[in-house]
Amino acid sequence: MLTKIYNTGNIRYIVLSILLTISSLDANVYSYRKYPHVKKFYKEITPIAIKIAKEHNLPAASLLAIAGLESGYGRGYVCQITGNIMSLGAFKSDHELPALTLPYSQSEQKILFDKNEIKKHVKADLDYKKRHKSLKKDYRPVGYAGSVKNLELLKYNKKLRCQAHSACLNDFATRWISKKSNIKAFKNAKIWLENLVTKNNKKILFSMNVNSSFIDKIGGVKNSFNYRKSWPKKAKQVMKKAGLVELVNNMQNKHMSFDEAWEQK
Repeated sequence: MLTKIYNTGNIRYIVLSILLTISSLDANVYSYRKYPHVKKFYKEITPIAIKIAKEHNLPAASLLAIAGLESGYGRGYVCQITGNIMSLGAFKSDHELPALTLPYSQSEQKILFDKNEIKKHVKADLDYKKRHKSLKKDYRPVGYAGSVKNLELLKYNKKLRCQAHSACLNDFATRWISKKSNIKAFKNAKIWLENLVTKNNKKILFSMNVNSSFIDKIGGVKNSFNYRKSWPKKAKQVMKKAGLVELVNNMQNKHMSFDEAWEQK
């Protein structure tokens, strides 16, 4: 009798352990979705990214992953000022964000650019430093782009912010990933995508394999989007842990709203 009780207890313990393990694994699926700032960022740009990706035969989930990685989910100060969520360098005819003297908040551990926010801090908390010219394209409207005027413009104007994000993603889709590009990695990636769509159809752009392969093709080597070998791994990690392939598929193919798709596990 004691043996039977002991064995029953063991079985219950094993079953409980398995359930806890499954629960733990399940909790790690799309683990980045628990962060409010990640949701806020993707809620605003995902419809834009899907539209532009479909128009130019690009895998939307990888665009979202790159934007999240490069902009810190929209929290980098250069991104917040310029709307440049892809960290795109400026061409000769483009406006660049000029050198800025901005304070670093010791208490919040971040660079401040919004004069309304700066006023809330005591002087002892702020360490002013000159920030070098960013060399990134400034997507603010004419009259503001390339200047030090109204740095917080896009922060408070959602319409202009979305326009800037759309222009940035469109530049990536047309000026960077192009068959006319002088960058071999970009040109070859575009040709590869066009061939995939021709042989299959646009649905191929929504697969995990194509999104992952696209990231590998444009980064991690010299003369690419980012030469660091760790960059493709980081971008794919964002794509996986934010569930971006699934998000895009649910919105595009199942016609879910962003909120519905984001809640899917």
